[in-house]
Amino acid sequence: MSAEAGRAPRDAAPAEPELEVRDPVSAPDAAGRPRRVTRRFPLFTKDTARPEGGGRAAPSDAPAPARQWPVLAVLSTVGLGLLLTALDAFRVGLLLIGAALLGGAALRWLIPRVGMLAVRSRFTDIVTYAVLGGVIVLLALMAQPKPWLEIPFLDDALHFTVRS
Repeated sequence: MSAEAGRAPRDAAPAEPELEVRDPVSAPDAAGRPRRVTRRFPLFTKDTARPEGGGRAAPSDAPAPARQWPVLAVLSTVGLGLLLTALDAFRVGLLLIGAALLGGAALRWLIPRVGMLAVRSRFTDIVTYAVLGGVIVLLALMAQPKPWLEIPFLDDALHFTVRS
């Protein structure tokens, strides 16, 4: 018996390493091997994942508006702010719009299931709502004439960029 009898022949393909199966229920590929786990995105997506916390905000037996109360609260407050802005109470209307977005950020942070108020990941939603709401409130407080808030370095920047 030769020394090479216990070894694989030289021209044989090396044994493939054990492959991890993504879904243990899924069928193997055409060659009978488990499917490879890949981090690449598929060529065609079939659906999108629901955002974290994107489930109903109320039990499924509740009427449709009650299941989406967080987004309805934010949208109704924004609508009221737009109405006040259209009726020439622009500063109060804009403050209400900014407060609605800040309230949306607070709801997204505090409540685990907010329905359609969840658009992206929880962190992204909170940051987006808070930044937009904060900027709207800040701009409403600084609006001319007779601003309620004066920030000197922003006033200097305005005079530096816009000369009259």
